[in-house]
Amino acid sequence: MHKTGHIWMFFAIVLSVPFMVYTGVNWYERSVKKLPVLIGEEHRISDFKLIDQQGKTVTINDWNDKVVIANFFFTHCPSICPKMVRNLKTVQENYPNNPAILIASFSVDPERDSVEVLAKYASRFDIDGKAWQLITGPKKDIYRLARHSFKVTALEGDGGDEDFIHSSQLVLIDRQKRIRGYYDGTNAEETNQLIKDIKKIEDEH
Repeated sequence: MHKTGHIWMFFAIVLSVPFMVYTGVNWYERSVKKLPVLIGEEHRISDFKLIDQQGKTVTINDWNDKVVIANFFFTHCPSICPKMVRNLKTVQENYPNNPAILIASFSVDPERDSVEVLAKYASRFDIDGKAWQLITGPKKDIYRLARHSFKVTALEGDGGDEDFIHSSQLVLIDRQKRIRGYYDGTNAEETNQLIKDIKKIEDEH
C-alpha cells in the first residue's frame, strides 16, 4: 500500500510538470516579457486632422508623449460598442489622472455622429474629455486610418456609402506611435491584459 502511494505520487508529479512549465511560460510571456512592436518597426500611425466631442481639432500631435488606446465605434451601436466603452472605462479607472494615458475612439459612422451627438454620448457614459477623445470627421479619412494605420480590418473598401467597418479591437499605441498590441474590447480578460501591457509600456519610458 505504501509503495502504491509512492507510485501514484510519482505519476502525479510527472503529469503536473508540463502544466507547471506551461503556466510559468505563460506568466512570463504575459507579465514579464517586453511587448513586441507589431506590424513592423517602421510602421507608425499616420497624421490626421479630425474633430473631437468638444469641437476641438485633433491631430497626431495631440498624442505626443502619450500611450494611446484606440478603437472604432459608433454611438447607436447596440451590441459591442457599449461593452467596449465599459471595458475602456475600467482601463481608465486603473490609470486615474494620468495625463500620459489617452483613449481615442473613432466613429465609423461620422455622418450621424456629429460633435453634438458625440458630446451627448460622452455625457451618457460619463466620459472625461481630457483623457478620452471621441472623434469624428470625413468618413474616408477615418476608414483610411482604420485600414492602413491601425490595421483593424483586412477587408478592402473605399470609405464610401456602402463601406462599413465594425471592429471590437482595442489597439495599444506607444509614445513612438507604434502598435504594441490588439485586444478584444468586449472581453474582460483581454481588457485586464491590456491594463498590464500599458504598465509595461509605461515602464519603458
